[in-house]
Amino acid sequence: MQRKVYVPGVAALLAALLAGCTSGSGTGDASDDSKPGDSGSSAAAAEPGRYRTLPEPCGEVEPGTLDAMLPGLKEMDDGEQREKAYEGTPAVTYDTDRRVGCSWKVESSGASHRLLLDFERVVSYDSTVSDDERAAEVYATKLRGADLSRPASSEPGDEEDGESSGTRSAKESDDAAGDKAQGGVAQDGKAARSARRDDDKGKSEESGKSGESGKSEKGDKKDGKKGGKGDAEATAPSTTPATPPAGLEPRTLDDLGDEAFLDDALTTAASATRHRTVTVVFRTSNVIVTIEYDEQPGRRTDVPDSKEMQDKAQELAESLAGAFDE
Repeated sequence: MQRKVYVPGVAALLAALLAGCTSGSGTGDASDDSKPGDSGSSAAAAEPGRYRTLPEPCGEVEPGTLDAMLPGLKEMDDGEQREKAYEGTPAVTYDTDRRVGCSWKVESSGASHRLLLDFERVVSYDSTVSDDERAAEVYATKLRGADLSRPASSEPGDEEDGESSGTRSAKESDDAAGDKAQGGVAQDGKAARSARRDDDKGKSEESGKSGESGKSEKGDKKDGKKGGKGDAEATAPSTTPATPPAGLEPRTLDDLGDEAFLDDALTTAASATRHRTVTVVFRTSNVIVTIEYDEQPGRRTDVPDSKEMQDKAQELAESLAGAFDE
């Protein structure tokens, strides 16, 4: 009886199966960093920003600078209270790698002074938009909030008209996250800007009160009475303009970070003492630094000096910008 041999056929079948498995295993060479839906696209992602962390703001201001900006600080009698005043008060934030802040406040017999620092590190979640580009958009929003615009020499890509709807949507989302991270700074900035808008209203109220005072004074003269000096000061109309003198008005600044601006708001409402808030904002790469410097005199007739406050705020801004560049 003749036997049938099947070994060669089995070997051929095994060889074919082995070859098929080997050719199908090439998919394992794909990059682990590929994104779903890329379909092998090799487009490079936008570059990350220069800064990955933020410094601790309460330690970024020299004691001598605090002495100059906060009169009465070094004259505090209580040593423990003076030490705490120098240390400042850290802002409450939820992510110290994204946003941090610090504030100082000193009250003296002549006036009260407040200094606030805010450091915001901007991160873009759009792979086609770099962190620096996203930071420039956030800065532009702050610039428009101060009723200012970029100089004509700015790149067209930085203008508001060049923003796409998708970019604006991402901006609104990031801005909302930033406000949640540090609501106090945003509220302070809004208060300073709204104070300027209320200037005209305050002047109208003062004018109205002045007119009423004039009528009352005539009546007093008929009765043989004369108003006291204190009453005259309380009802005298303001002669100080709501905006600073020429050359000190809100403006963009040169040679400070990548771009910067200064805002100056004087509150002249009749129901409160006058106070001035000077704000300096500058961007360096993907970090935006905000400085708010506020002075409120003890007497309503006193008006904070615009030039002095602006000089001090700009000096601090230049010092911080230099620290970021190191």
